[in-house]
Amino acid sequence: MAIIAFPPVETADDDGLLAIGGDLEVESLLLAYRSGIFPWPINEGILAWFAPPERAVIFLDEFHIPRRLQRELHRSDFSIRIDCDFTEVLTRCAEVKNRGSQNSTWITPEIISAYSELHTLGFAHSFETYHNDVLVGGLYGVRLGGFFAAESSFYRMSNASKVAMITLVEYLQKEGISWFDCQVLTPFSESFGAREIPRSDFMKLLGKALQAA
Repeated sequence: MAIIAFPPVETADDDGLLAIGGDLEVESLLLAYRSGIFPWPINEGILAWFAPPERAVIFLDEFHIPRRLQRELHRSDFSIRIDCDFTEVLTRCAEVKNRGSQNSTWITPEIISAYSELHTLGFAHSFETYHNDVLVGGLYGVRLGGFFAAESSFYRMSNASKVAMITLVEYLQKEGISWFDCQVLTPFSESFGAREIPRSDFMKLLGKALQAA
């Protein structure tokens, strides 16, 4: 049975943990994102829901490509695609284990199944980097109206996930979207200009974005 309501985000603990349990049905996931909440399985797959007190976001007018990366990209021969192999991108992201203090992936088989369904319904998208027609990097996320939440990325060649990030930004610019959610700050997102804002500010931005066509 789909979740019908979440606790107020202000009741989350200092780490952002808001609730435990529930399901990953499409209606539950859409309600979560519309409420400023995201799922993050913990402790061997226990489903948890988070609304951190500080939210990492990238404003597109603050997005920047490091100079060294610009030089390297000019010499690369990557090709880019969008939504050509969504489930494979999720599967590759699930293989990534070097996530700081995490010793296992949070992208469980249940997450892969649920987000693949979101993709089929048009709510989730993948941004993919190829080299000689082989998928070597990518990222995926969820879009609702003018809101986009970047979820995870992977690479199997240097800079491939960074190319996917640049592809995402170009896509959002064409769609008239001025910022996107990174959820938690990481060295990867911070290198492109991500910064943390208070949850209250995030919720105001989210409300406006959801109203956008």
